[in-house]
Amino acid sequence: MIGLCLGLAGTVWATLPLDSFTLAWNHSVEKIRWEEDYRVTRQGLLLGEARVRGSGAGMEVPDGAEWRDGSWHYRRALPPLQPLRLGRTPEAGDYQLCDGQACRPMSDWLGPPRVDRPLVEIWGCELRG
Repeated sequence: MIGLCLGLAGTVWATLPLDSFTLAWNHSVEKIRWEEDYRVTRQGLLLGEARVRGSGAGMEVPDGAEWRDGSWHYRRALPPLQPLRLGRTPEAGDYQLCDGQACRPMSDWLGPPRVDRPLVEIWGCELRG
């Protein structure tokens, strides 16, 4: 079964039985929420729709974005991401993983963001069990 692995440099810290998820976070300076929908495949993470609730410094809304339901909605054509590398520091706050039922902070699986571990990678992986 395919799922989501969290770790760094191929070392798995946690696995989640997800075939799709939303990655969400608040911009570290502007405090504006971003959300990206992904589908987990054997080739990597496929980005679907993305949303941002505003704009600001370093947060330009992409061309072709549409405003609806309080957010800018857009799509980007990207190849599968394998892995997706994320900066994760105490100063920036934590990411959330949403599964359609609820959003939970990444710290639920990895502990709080740490200065000595400023990166995390997420990728599609085979789950055993």
